[in-house]
Amino acid sequence: MSMNFPDDDEPPFRPMRRRIMRIVVSVAIAALVLPGFIVTWSTQVRTANFACAIAVDYYAPGANAAKASFSLLNPSIPGWNCYAVMFDGSEEFVAHLGVIPGAPRLRPQSGS
Repeated sequence: MSMNFPDDDEPPFRPMRRRIMRIVVSVAIAALVLPGFIVTWSTQVRTANFACAIAVDYYAPGANAAKASFSLLNPSIPGWNCYAVMFDGSEEFVAHLGVIPGAPRLRPQSGS
């Protein structure tokens, strides 16, 4: 009983089949990872907007709107930042919400 083994010089799969397998595996990995990323990002956006609205109501009650934005380019405060949008359209920094947004730390304002 003799067994025929492929030569060591011959690749196990043809180049076209290998390319198709790589594409299928890449699509499968993306299908597993992408929904988790989308759910995580949308949860962070909702949390940041809610926390920003609370901070703007506390620190800038006369503001027209609240705006939460994510920024990694600002080295002094990377992450989610909260801005109050004033009636003239200008934006004023209100609070830093962190890389993973959470409830803002509201401190009483001093002054009379």
